[in-house]
Amino acid sequence: MKTLTKCLLLCLWFVPFLLPAAIGGRNMEREAEIEVDLAKRDASMVQPFREARIAYDKDDFATAKRLLLEVTGRLPDFDPALRRLGSIMNIEGHHQDAIRYCEKAVSINRSSANLVTLASVHGFPRSGTSADAEKSLALSLLSEARQLAHGDDADVLLMRAQLAFQLGYKSVARETCAELERKYPNEIETHYFAAVSAAMDEHWVKADREIRIARKLGLSEKETERFLDSGVRARAWGWWAAGAAGVAVGIWLVGLVLLFVLGIVLSKATLRQAHRADASVPASAGEIRLRRLYRFVLNAAGIYYYLSLPIVVVLVIGVCAAVIFAFLDIGFVPLKLTALLAIGGLVTVYTMCKSLFLKLGGGDPGRPLARHEAEGLWQLVEEVAQTMNTRPIDEIRITAGTELAVYEKGSWREKLNNRAKRVLILGAAVINGFKQEDFRCVLAHEYGHFSNRDTAGGDIAMRVQNDMTKFYLKMCEAGQATKINIAFHFLRIYHFIFRRISHGATRLQEILADRVAAQAYGPAAFEAGLRHVIHQTMAFASQADLEITDAIKSSRPLNNLYDAPLTESPSLQQQFDVALTRPTSEDDTHPGPAERFRLIARIPDPARHPTPGEVWDLFLDRAAITRELMAQIEANVAPHRGPAR
Repeated sequence: MKTLTKCLLLCLWFVPFLLPAAIGGRNMEREAEIEVDLAKRDASMVQPFREARIAYDKDDFATAKRLLLEVTGRLPDFDPALRRLGSIMNIEGHHQDAIRYCEKAVSINRSSANLVTLASVHGFPRSGTSADAEKSLALSLLSEARQLAHGDDADVLLMRAQLAFQLGYKSVARETCAELERKYPNEIETHYFAAVSAAMDEHWVKADREIRIARKLGLSEKETERFLDSGVRARAWGWWAAGAAGVAVGIWLVGLVLLFVLGIVLSKATLRQAHRADASVPASAGEIRLRRLYRFVLNAAGIYYYLSLPIVVVLVIGVCAAVIFAFLDIGFVPLKLTALLAIGGLVTVYTMCKSLFLKLGGGDPGRPLARHEAEGLWQLVEEVAQTMNTRPIDEIRITAGTELAVYEKGSWREKLNNRAKRVLILGAAVINGFKQEDFRCVLAHEYGHFSNRDTAGGDIAMRVQNDMTKFYLKMCEAGQATKINIAFHFLRIYHFIFRRISHGATRLQEILADRVAAQAYGPAAFEAGLRHVIHQTMAFASQADLEITDAIKSSRPLNNLYDAPLTESPSLQQQFDVALTRPTSEDDTHPGPAERFRLIARIPDPARHPTPGEVWDLFLDRAAITRELMAQIEANVAPHRGPAR
C-alpha cells in the first residue's frame, strides 16, 4: 500500500493542469477589471500588460517577462504584474526571486489571487521539491485565499487538494475533493482528484471509474494509464470481480433461504390439507395441487444443487486466494499454511467434480421370488392390484430383514409412461405372524404409491441425494470434511434444506397412500398391519442382535431366527409404545403412527370378504426359504466368529 501511495503522489507531479490555473481557463471579466484599474494609473501600460498576458498564456515566458518588467518599471506597486512576474520566475527556476515578487504583491494587496500565486511558489517550486514546511505554509495561504475568493475559488481548491495529498492530510483532501465535486462536477480536475482520493481510501472501483471519466473529459491517455498502472487497475478489477461474486453469492443465498422457507410452508400446508381433507376421496383438489407443487419445488431444489456447485467452487478458490493475498499484503507469508490452503482448495474442487461421475455400488436387495415358490402370494398381490385399479407387481424380491416397500426399475421415460418394472421388496422377518387380512391392506398402501405416481418421478431428487452422499464420502476420504471447509458446510446446509423438502413431500405421499389403502380395506386392517410391521422391525432387530452376538461369543452356529418365537420383554414393549405415540418431526419421511391412525380414523370400513390365514401360508416351502436366508446370514457372521470350542 505504501508503494502504491508513492506512485499516486508521483502522478500528481506530472499532471500538466496542476499548475496554478483556474478551471475553465483565465477569467476574462477579471482581466478586464485589472486593465481598467491599470488604465487609471497609466493608460500606456495597458497594451504591454495585455501582450504579456497573451504571451504568458502561450507559454512564451521570455516575452511575458520582458513586458511585465516594463510595466513594473513604470508602476512598481502594480501587484497583478508583480505576481505574474513571480509565477514566471518560479517557472524559470528562480525560486527566491519568485518569492520576492509574490511577497511584494501580497504586501501591496492581500488578495486571493496574490495569495494563491505565493502559495504556488512555496508549494510547487520548479527548482526542486519544496519541504513539508513550505507546503504547509502554502496550505495556510490557500485557506486565507479561499476566504477572500468569494466563490471564485477553483484554482484555490485545485492546489489545496494537491498539497493535502502530498502532505498526507487525508481529511483536508477529502473535504476539498467534495467541494470540487459540488462546485465543478464536469471538470477533468475534479474527477482526477476524486480518483486520487478514492485510491488513497482504497476505494479502487471508484478510483478506476473517476479516472476514466477524467479521460473522457480530456485527460491524456498517458496520464490515465500512469494512474491505472500504479496498481489501481488491478485492485479495481479484483474488487469489481469480488463485488460481482458477492452479488451472485447473495442471490444464491437468498435462493437457499427461499427453498428452506418453501419447505416449511409446504410441510405446514400438508398437515392442514390432511386434517381438512374429505376422507371419502383418494386426494382432495388442494392435496393434488400441493403434490404437484411439491414435485416442482423438489425438482427445482435438485437443479439448484447443481447450479450451486460452480458458486461453491468460486467460494472455495476465492477464500483461499483472499487469505493468501492478505498474507502478501501484510508482507508475511506462512509457507506451510499457504500450501495447506492451496492444496485443500484444489482437493475440494477435485473431489466435488469427481463425485459427479462416481457410481455408488449396490444393486437390488434380496433375490427374486419365483411364482411357483409362492403362488398364493402372487395371486394376493394381483388381487390387491385389481382392487386398487392399478397394474400389478412385476417382481417380488425376498430379503432376510423386515423390509416392506415398492419401487420402479427402468429409465425415466419408462417411469413417466407407466411402463417401468414394478418391484415389491418383502422381508422374511416381517412375514412372521402377519395376517393376510392386514398384509393386503399394507400392500394396498404400497400400491397407493403406484396409483398416485409417487414412484414415477423423483429421478432428479434421487440423483441429488446420491451425488450429495458421494460428495460427502469423497471429502471424508480426502480429509476435507472439516469445519474450516466452505464446501463441507455447504453440503451440510444444502442436505438439511433438501431433506426438509424431500421428507415433506414423502410425508404427503404416505398420507395419501394410507388413505387409499384404508378406503379399500378399512382403517382397522391398516392400523393392525402397520402395528405389525413396526413391532416386527423392532423385535426382530433386537432378537437377531442378541442371537448373533451370543453365537459369536460362543463360537456356535446360529439358530434359525425365523423359527424362534419373539421375546416380548418389558423394555421392548416400552420402545414399541414410544414408537407408536411419537410426534411427527420435520426429519421424518413418514408421519408418526398415531397421527397416521388419526388421519384415517374417519374412513368407514368397506364391505370386504375377510382373508383368513397368515402370509407364510401362501408359500410353497417356508422352511426352504428360511434355511436359504439363514445360510446367507451365517456366511456374513462366520468371519467374525472364533474357532469352535
